[in-house]
Amino acid sequence: MTDSNLLGIPATRLPAEPEVERALATAVELEEFEAIASRYPASSLAWAALAEAAADPARPVTGYAFARVAYHRGLDALRKAGWRGQGPVPWSHEPNRGVLRSLYLLRCAAEAIGEEAEVQRLTDFLRDADETAVAQILNEGSPSEPAPATEAFFIRGLD
Repeated sequence: MTDSNLLGIPATRLPAEPEVERALATAVELEEFEAIASRYPASSLAWAALAEAAADPARPVTGYAFARVAYHRGLDALRKAGWRGQGPVPWSHEPNRGVLRSLYLLRCAAEAIGEEAEVQRLTDFLRDADETAVAQILNEGSPSEPAPATEAFFIRGLD
């Protein structure tokens, strides 16, 4: 038993989705993410990537809808893997990241449309699943080392 798993419930570890990961590795355009979600409709990872690609502050309901599907696909996958509504879903197990990301994206989208009760519920769900997940998601885009300092100089002259 670990400090963060006081109930002693075994961690849920989802199976890898290498075909989805390969498809997502080259996707850039929204239409490509839509095609991947269509090809792998049971994948929370595919739907989470689509929700992220579709996120637009001017149209928050679209991102919310895709994130909601990702969330439900994630719940399906967790239950299929033996999860019973509680217990750790560790970020350190890479295949779990699609589900954790879907929870995070739905929380962000719910916040964008003012659904405060949903924001709190998803905040609690994420914390209970893996208290480091939100920080891990936020740090994904950050470089591990600071970029080297750059200098610029100008030569000024007469035109």
